[in-house]
Amino acid sequence: MAKTLEQERLALEEDARRLEDRRRKLEEKEREQAISTVEKSGLLKLEAKRLAVLTERIKSLGIAEVEKRLVA
Repeated sequence: MAKTLEQERLALEEDARRLEDRRRKLEEKEREQAISTVEKSGLLKLEAKRLAVLTERIKSLGIAEVEKRLVA
C-alpha cells in the first residue's frame, strides 16, 4: 500500500510540475501578445526618452485614470 501512496504522490508532483510549466508558457504567450500589441500601436517607434516619460505618466496616473481621460 505504501508503494501505491508513493506512486500517487509522485504522480501529483508530476502533474503540479506540468501545470506550472503550462502556466509559465501561457504567461510567456500573453507577454508576447502584449508586446505585439504595443508594437502595432506605434509606441515603440517613439524615441526612448519620450516613451519613458509617457510610461511614467501612465504609471503615476494609473491605468483606470488614463483610460477615463482617453474616453473623455
